[in-house]
Amino acid sequence: MTDLSKLTIAGARDAMRKGDMSSAELTGAFLKEIEGAGALNAFVHHTPEIAQNQAKAADARIKAGDAPAMCGIPLGIKDLFCTKGVPSQAASGILEGFKPEYESTVTTQLFDAGAVMLGKLNMDEFAMGSSNETSAYGNAVNPWKAGNDGADLTPGGSSGGSAAAVSADLCLGATGTDTGGSIRQPAAFTGITGIKPTYGRVSRWGVVAFASSLDQAGPMTKDVRDSAIMLEAMCGHDPKDSTSADLAVPNFEAMLTGDIKGKVIGIPKEYTMDGMPAEIEKLWADGKDMLKDAGAEIRDITLPHTKYALPAYYVIAPAEASSNLARYDGVRFGHRAKLDAGDGITEMYEKTRAEGFGPEVQRRVMVGTYVLSAGFYDAYYNRARKVRALIKQDFETVFADGIDAILTPATPSAAFELGANFDPIQMYLNDVFTVTVNLAGLPGIAVPAGVDAKGLPLGLQLIGRPWEEGDLLNVAYTLERAAGFVAKPDKWW
Repeated sequence: MTDLSKLTIAGARDAMRKGDMSSAELTGAFLKEIEGAGALNAFVHHTPEIAQNQAKAADARIKAGDAPAMCGIPLGIKDLFCTKGVPSQAASGILEGFKPEYESTVTTQLFDAGAVMLGKLNMDEFAMGSSNETSAYGNAVNPWKAGNDGADLTPGGSSGGSAAAVSADLCLGATGTDTGGSIRQPAAFTGITGIKPTYGRVSRWGVVAFASSLDQAGPMTKDVRDSAIMLEAMCGHDPKDSTSADLAVPNFEAMLTGDIKGKVIGIPKEYTMDGMPAEIEKLWADGKDMLKDAGAEIRDITLPHTKYALPAYYVIAPAEASSNLARYDGVRFGHRAKLDAGDGITEMYEKTRAEGFGPEVQRRVMVGTYVLSAGFYDAYYNRARKVRALIKQDFETVFADGIDAILTPATPSAAFELGANFDPIQMYLNDVFTVTVNLAGLPGIAVPAGVDAKGLPLGLQLIGRPWEEGDLLNVAYTLERAAGFVAKPDKWW
């Protein structure tokens, strides 16, 4: 085995079980890759000692024959997940120096399964962003380039470091979080697979909160099989999270049969947007044909309240962010501003938050505080909650009519240049195909399905029924096999 970093989770698992290599060798190969990939700025906290110790322990478990599927698998962990004794600052200046005394439930489960942590990954500050340009660590960079153009591209956001690391073979998989598309959009921009499970399927305990009724963690991997393996290890009921569902976790990998005969795939007319690039339209049409050829029935559907999803999302998410981020005040942990003589507690709050929060987080906190304020609560927040209920109802109606999954584009374009001068509204439009899934609490997956004229990856999104991630993964697996996407970025970093 020459290039260990090119393996998949499934391939590495099988090779370690056969004794073809050890987790220590595999981990060493990735640590070397990370060392040479500083230009991508994907890894922001390096944990080689932890990785080597975990790999050693994993090898002992594999030898003893007591090894779950994720045992010995080197991963990157998004900086939003609290990791005991390791900086966990949500890419924000306000949490600089914060090292939690506890471990998030997701990382606990992954480590209990024998996974190896290579380090913490870059992201948008507090997961607020679609391009990884709001990070206190600086931009993460997409390993892909557009044709012969040398310009740096966005890896998407907020899980941009996770997407860049998986795409550039710096880890076998990474944790991501998705509040309005933050797993699926970066996955589509970097030619990898990312799944947002049903809200409540994965514990949010120990994950720094952005919008608590929308946030959901999930895996970002090289292919659908790897997503199935990693998702199973991340799922499960957690009494520490009141929104965690007490449901059995199936063997998702075993459900990847590739047989979708008789499944009904819905195509929502509302996702055909004015000005959608022809390449995205063609990709969507090709996706329909691939699923039809695999034996699925394609049916046109309507989700009438889709047009209200973005405005509703950008009321609800900032409102919840305003409430969640009120705890960062310079009192208990994280950054505290230097105070002048005579400054009181109000000045401490104001100076700390002005220094610690970046412009995008400040913008959303102010929007959120405004829509929750007396006199505007009913006009904005309550109305957005009613719209959210209607969006959820749209999906319930089509699923009740026999639709098994819904096929849409994942993003309105391929990856764009870092530093492109989008105004905030234009940037928010990147989430147009993904936010409905979070508002309705449904599972959604992005699968790479083609490239544009400049050779950049394009993804398709599949939306599934609640709690039926296994079925959704199987449809995605079928689509993945039909699309045959194998393109990789040329190594320039």
